[in-house]
Amino acid sequence: MGLLSNKISRDDLKPGDHIYSWRSYIYSHHGIYIGDGKVIHFTRGGGLEIGTGTFLDNIIVSSVPNHGGDNPCSNCGDQSNLDGVITSCLDCFLSGGNLYLFEYNVSKAIFLAKHRGGTCTTAPSDPSEEVISRAKFLLARNGFGHYDLLENNCEDFAIYCKTGLLVLSITKLGTSGQVNSFCAAGGVVSLTLKVLGVGKSGGQAASVAASQASMVSAASNVLSSTIGCVATGVGALALTGYGNYCIGRFVYDVGVRKDVRKVPVEELVVIVEAMKGGKLDNINNNTNICKTA
Repeated sequence: MGLLSNKISRDDLKPGDHIYSWRSYIYSHHGIYIGDGKVIHFTRGGGLEIGTGTFLDNIIVSSVPNHGGDNPCSNCGDQSNLDGVITSCLDCFLSGGNLYLFEYNVSKAIFLAKHRGGTCTTAPSDPSEEVISRAKFLLARNGFGHYDLLENNCEDFAIYCKTGLLVLSITKLGTSGQVNSFCAAGGVVSLTLKVLGVGKSGGQAASVAASQASMVSAASNVLSSTIGCVATGVGALALTGYGNYCIGRFVYDVGVRKDVRKVPVEELVVIVEAMKGGKLDNINNNTNICKTA
């Protein structure tokens, strides 16, 4: 795949592929291609695919062509109000966007070089038959829980189907690369302002800035060693800022974080049902997958 783009043609698609399409510059929708022009994916009803309750919902929804109403898809019908795990034809899944392939088992250097999250992971994929089996199992039971932008979204669903890995932690942050990118980018903005001396300069703030400056230095060292160059002055600030963003994404990648577990799909459905009923504590003693690192 290309360094800057994972765009592919439909002829290159294989059953079990994790695919996605950009709805806007900041958001992409993910799913599992199961063959015969069909995709299993995870969404939120009413066309609100991110459901933040903010102006972002309007931005994302306005960028997604409507396949319901007076002009439903001849293959899928009106799916605008479906919720959870659904199956659609490839055209409905893409909603007029381009087709991209999510990459697995990429090297650290390739992961860090990607300028946007939600395009690849260092984690390896399971065989395609296992991937499709998980996706179909969750489709039959609508078994991936409630859609949540930060902790349980379409990318989390596709990554789980491909790897069987879930984040099971008290401080849960989903496996979604695009969400982790937003978090990392926010950290870079805050960090850059502190490095430039913007804001209060009290002792506590100075202490935090010094700590974060050391993080920047570490990020710079990692990035510099990866791309084989060293920058100074303003270039160093830009490089370290970008390095901090990349490292921020990397440490939350499902392939490297320590609070992930391989969860059989049958047990996942049990956990989801228990969470819905507020009975998760009752099954903790009967399974070993709810333990954190």
